Amino acid sequence: MQRAPGPSVRLKLTLSYVGFLLVAVVLLLAIVWVFLLRYVPAEAIETIGGFVPGRDDLVRAFVPALGWMLLGLAVFAIVGGWFLAGRMLAPLRRLTAATRKAADGSLSHRIELEGRRDEFRELSDSFDEMLARLEAHLAEQQRFAANASHELRTPLAITQTLLDVARDDPATGDRELLERLRLVNTRAIELTEALLLLSRADGRAFARERVDLSLLAEESVETLLPLAEARHVALEATSDVAIAVGSTALLQQLTTNLVHNAIVHNLSDGGIVRIATAADPGSASLTVENTGERLSPQMISTLTEPFRRGTGRIRGDHAGVGLGLAIAKSIVQAHDGTMSIEAREGGGLRVVVRLPSPSSPDPR
Repeated sequence: MQRAPGPSVRLKLTLSYVGFLLVAVVLLLAIVWVFLLRYVPAEAIETIGGFVPGRDDLVRAFVPALGWMLLGLAVFAIVGGWFLAGRMLAPLRRLTAATRKAADGSLSHRIELEGRRDEFRELSDSFDEMLARLEAHLAEQQRFAANASHELRTPLAITQTLLDVARDDPATGDRELLERLRLVNTRAIELTEALLLLSRADGRAFARERVDLSLLAEESVETLLPLAEARHVALEATSDVAIAVGSTALLQQLTTNLVHNAIVHNLSDGGIVRIATAADPGSASLTVENTGERLSPQMISTLTEPFRRGTGRIRGDHAGVGLGLAIAKSIVQAHDGTMSIEAREGGGLRVVVRLPSPSSPDPR
């Protein structure tokens, strides 16, 4: 927005200080004038050297002194007000400098205003917190863009290689080539759909309604039962009615992703996946835990990042595109919920999702 130039805030504060001080002095002198000069009886005026001064003489002696006093106070008020205004506005100058650095792309700068908490310190701390979140979000988006580019380039490169081989080797069967291309294309479609779903969850572009998590859990178990049987993983479900508020489609995707992730990243034989829903005070919870190998806290902290699959945790088919837990995290955040991931004592993971229930207040 284009604005016409105007006086600085420091000058405005200075003039305000000066005006307030002068008004206070004028009022004080008016009180002296009214109650001393007007109402003092003539008999009370002392004789000085045989001369009895009248009220006119007092006025002539009083007014010039008043003028010089007001002038001196005005100069003092201007100098002192300018200094005090500068001291008061110093935090704003630091905030302005930090804002300009952030606008130039430097999000690592922090104000870190010293002193006890007041309005300026609260503004400074809020601004520093905002910069920290923006810096973390930007770094996450940059990693996501780099990983997405790499993941999308892989199926294209494989397709190009298959076509080159088929061109150079006429003996390659069309059926074999088509099957390989179908698998590569399927992976590219799955990755694209996952990216679109992640974008939709981040944008919160969905209508909210009452959703029973227990029904979603049962549907996910039925859908993924063939996969679990093929991988010799037992599914155990405890579904209590748990009403949340959100998108049925997104919450179904959340449940399916968690159960699918628990099946795929499990023991090679004799694995177990437990799914449970419950109604807690003010929220609805979904818990998915699975057996598996032991994971370090450092690895667990990165599992919700896009395209992070965990070293040695992928085997065979149905490996996914590395967006399962990232999508789950985005869906939970879009529903103003929380998702915690922790390692089980004997190996594997426990994921607990908590979503606001209809009776709980809107956290926004």
